[in-house]
Amino acid sequence: MSDPAAERHTGRSIWAVVAGFLFVIAISLATDGALHLARVFPPIPQRMSDRLFLLATAYRLVYGVAGSYLTARLAPAKPMKHALVGGWVGVLISGLGAAFTWNHEPSLGPHWYSLVLVATALPCAWLGARIRLRELARG
Repeated sequence: MSDPAAERHTGRSIWAVVAGFLFVIAISLATDGALHLARVFPPIPQRMSDRLFLLATAYRLVYGVAGSYLTARLAPAKPMKHALVGGWVGVLISGLGAAFTWNHEPSLGPHWYSLVLVATALPCAWLGARIRLRELARG
């Protein structure tokens, strides 16, 4: 027989990781859309400048930390572990995105952009969890 408490714990663990990931996707897409509407970003078929990709990178890093904090906050135990699992999901998804768009014509963006997203997924996850752990330590 299965243990209902263990199943709830597992369900909450999965939800914590999924919620952080969905938060990052939703807020990133909302910001992208708002910047397109505000004409900061060019219309969707046009390629953005490197400067605008740098802006997108900056807010994605902040959102990655915030999403990892959310994951750590929702985790039933071991907030760092949960956030790092979410970070590995980010590495995987960003890596797949980089691989599938690498030689896309027309170009979907500079290669550095894809590589930065892959390289920063785990540090952002760690930082989001550290913020939560400091919060817990203060009581």
